[in-house]
Amino acid sequence: MKTLLDIENWNRKEHFLFFKQMEEPFFGATVEIDCTKAYEATKALNTSFFIYYLHKTLVAVNTNKSFRYRISEDKIFVHDTINASATIGRENGTFGFSLIEYNANFTVFQKSALTEIERIQSTTGLFTRTFKEDNVIHFSAIPWLNFTSLSHARSYSFPDSCPKISFGKMMVAENGKRTMPMSVHVHHGLIDGLHLGQYVDYFQEIMNQ
Repeated sequence: MKTLLDIENWNRKEHFLFFKQMEEPFFGATVEIDCTKAYEATKALNTSFFIYYLHKTLVAVNTNKSFRYRISEDKIFVHDTINASATIGRENGTFGFSLIEYNANFTVFQKSALTEIERIQSTTGLFTRTFKEDNVIHFSAIPWLNFTSLSHARSYSFPDSCPKISFGKMMVAENGKRTMPMSVHVHHGLIDGLHLGQYVDYFQEIMNQ
């Protein structure tokens, strides 16, 4: 479900109109995430670390209203739920775009994620399904690279307002602390640095639980 945002009475109307006219309205930041407790939790649960932090990502995204805004024909809609279109790798080195539906219950989410991952890995090609709605984040993991910044391939003529969240290689310090880089790119017509900071802070908070 989604609802139409009343732009005329929105306190960010001027910001939206200014940034939406730009050829590149996205901005982003890369931050270091402490994943020590989260990694330990996955070992205790005997679950996938990838699925675990993907779920935490969606929890944080769905908690932050600005991350649920999407632009359609110069209108802004607020989605009730945001899912993940994650890149899923295959043994032959290729990957496909998935659709993993969000559920606040991790057990339910994990089951759905495993089913979709298995489906992608048993198919070929980049697009193995259609994406009828834009209530997704574009999600990717680059576990081979401890990056400090990241850019994305984009077609400026293609209407896109979905946040893009990527994770890099997990590093382990001598004291056992585990960290990984997280890159977040968002449409500036919908999200400002304040909202991005709120998302990062909350994500780190729930990773520490």
